[in-house]
Amino acid sequence: MVVPPTPENLERAAQIIRQGGLVAFPTETVYGLGANALDASAVAKIFEAKQRPSFDPLIVHVSDRAMLAEVAREVPAMAEKLMERFWPGPLTLVLPRSERVPGLVTSGLPTVAVRMPAHPVALELIRRAGVPVAAPSANPFGYLSPTRAEHVERMLGERVDLILDGGRTALGVESTIVLIAERPVLLRYGAVTVEELESILGSVELQVRSLDKPLVPGQLPQHYAPHTPICIAPPETIPLEVRKKAGYLAFQHVPKGFKVVKVLSPTGSLVEAAAHLFEALHQLDRLGLEAIYAEPVPEEGLGRAIMDRLRRASSTAAPS
Repeated sequence: MVVPPTPENLERAAQIIRQGGLVAFPTETVYGLGANALDASAVAKIFEAKQRPSFDPLIVHVSDRAMLAEVAREVPAMAEKLMERFWPGPLTLVLPRSERVPGLVTSGLPTVAVRMPAHPVALELIRRAGVPVAAPSANPFGYLSPTRAEHVERMLGERVDLILDGGRTALGVESTIVLIAERPVLLRYGAVTVEELESILGSVELQVRSLDKPLVPGQLPQHYAPHTPICIAPPETIPLEVRKKAGYLAFQHVPKGFKVVKVLSPTGSLVEAAAHLFEALHQLDRLGLEAIYAEPVPEEGLGRAIMDRLRRASSTAAPS
């Protein structure tokens, strides 16, 4: 059931979380599928609803520092600096795990991924629930992330007890994930850019792919994928006869000859392009196209996160 985030519905959603149910809710990045992070049975429902493999850990969402202390055994000075700059916001920190966090949440790892979302609905839901909320993106495992409540309803339907409709998410790509260690390690590109991190940390080591057991969500080679085959290619490289049956995800300008074109940002803004990325892919994926082609974007700022999502989505080559 999709409902607006009124005080009454927020209290209802919080009660569902406390009682071990599932609630989909908006964050500033994408919609999350939430359960009580301290309840292993509730967390298991997330894996079942998403058909998510148990080796892929979850992100835990908190509403304040007291709640952070429930899930993280310690908060190093480096994490404090990042929290001061980016929390609440789209930055996930990987910290030493508290014993209260079930192993299912962390896939047995000694660390836990935590963030404090900036969306008022997400923060109020967590505050009312009174427990940390484990919440991956509210979509079937490996598929496109949802940026609207209708995406969640179409993909997960009755597997979710309640969906809070907060409109389209503002940022449109998932949070950046940083492992707090002796040297900070960037584990996933996201809405906080490398440049922003480097302004605080000086330098960041990159480890954004895992071929085996991921340390955090979004590290598998194929992820965020539509059902329609997708391939990254400049429009001029695609034959005209192929264009007639294909869709194109353009960065700024509309190329000729494609059956349908979605433009991410007419002004060339990477921020706007990131916000529209998943929504445009959802739209293209529902049109019965033979293939989707995507234009590369500049790999700077949020462009790194956009290209990361496109590369993982296009692990299976589109027909040519």
